[in-house]
Amino acid sequence: MTEVRRERADAARNRRAILAATERLLAEHPPEQVSMERIAAAAGVGKGTVFHRFGSRAGLMRELMLERAHALRESVTDGPPPLGPGAPPGQRLLAFLDAVVDVVGRNKGLLAALGQAAAAPRDPQKDSREQHSVYGFWHGHISALIAEERPDLDAELLAHILLGALQNKPIVHLLGQGEAQRLAVSLRLLVTGMLEA
Repeated sequence: MTEVRRERADAARNRRAILAATERLLAEHPPEQVSMERIAAAAGVGKGTVFHRFGSRAGLMRELMLERAHALRESVTDGPPPLGPGAPPGQRLLAFLDAVVDVVGRNKGLLAALGQAAAAPRDPQKDSREQHSVYGFWHGHISALIAEERPDLDAELLAHILLGALQNKPIVHLLGQGEAQRLAVSLRLLVTGMLEA
């Protein structure tokens, strides 16, 4: 029993180390320079451990993005206001968009790596679950806050438009130049104008 616990603890520690090393390397280097071998060395594990845990480079990138998105989801559902419950919907919407830009901005290398991995063969069922768990939650949260603040607006479509801006190539390039704050300010202006119109 102790042996099993130690193995589980080791596996959890290795997972955390691999994800942290991946994020650090993507922040410091272009995605094409971040190989599985380099990630393994930075995490202090064997390359086989990385492949065993994540299956492929694309799987590792998706797992990292999902982990960051999950942390944001916890802040939205259980954290303090204005990101968490308790603030007016307009304030929560602005705080959420700020948080999304922060996640995307800190993980710009990750987004680029995910874009490169898009051409690889993928599992449509798994991708659908992943998309639902990230995009679906973000879209649902944004559209609910818009609808609560301005029931007269097409909240569902507006949420797609706001999130679509983050997947736009010029915006991704802007984030790659370290201009997340500029994007956050512009999104705030758009949303404030939309809610007050």
